[in-house]
Amino acid sequence: MYERVRRTGATTSQIGGSEPLPNLLQSGKSLHGKSQKPYSTLVILGSGGHTAEMLNLLSVLQKDRFAPRFYVAAATDNMSLQKARVMEDSLVDAVKHLCLYFNDTAGVKVGETAKYMQIYRSREVGQSYVTSVWTTLLATAHALYIMIQLRPEVILCNGPGTCIPLCIIAFVFKVLGIRWSSIFYVESIARVRRLSLSGLLLYKLRVADQFFVQWPQLHRKYPRAEYVGCLM
Repeated sequence: MYERVRRTGATTSQIGGSEPLPNLLQSGKSLHGKSQKPYSTLVILGSGGHTAEMLNLLSVLQKDRFAPRFYVAAATDNMSLQKARVMEDSLVDAVKHLCLYFNDTAGVKVGETAKYMQIYRSREVGQSYVTSVWTTLLATAHALYIMIQLRPEVILCNGPGTCIPLCIIAFVFKVLGIRWSSIFYVESIARVRRLSLSGLLLYKLRVADQFFVQWPQLHRKYPRAEYVGCLM
């Protein structure tokens, strides 16, 4: 991965050296202080390539710094949560093997650091705009419930429409002086010349605390975004 990053022109300080995502998140002013305490993290997944990219990004995450992790996907998207479970289960297995190897009888409770949930979609593909008014209100109410219940300190997203109500609610809380969450948006590597609709909304409304793009063309077009090179 790092060889590929070097070819894109991103520097080590931009990517964060041997711990890309943690230092990347710390590079801004969004996470308060430099405490080593873990940050409860909401990871928003989406069908198709969004989940694959997010899980690839999470694979370099310093897991003990971002825990517990709450994975959320659309109510009709079972595959994304299943993939997240597979990744987390593999992490648990790896820790167990290390504990056995080093004869650590106490072990590490990694299995308790991940939870999974689903959220209503604002609008299904092909759904009429008339009926989508009701589903949008329902999705917003559900997103509000999730945010109040979890109060995540970090929100990670990369483009699925599911992220919009959650991020907007977190942003409204900030406006009201309730700063529970810092929002980090990483635009999909598939977006080379223009942002996705979700990305454009979060960028224009200045919702995200930090907004990352993986192509220099996007950085030139959207200068408030931070170019970090290809993270895949």
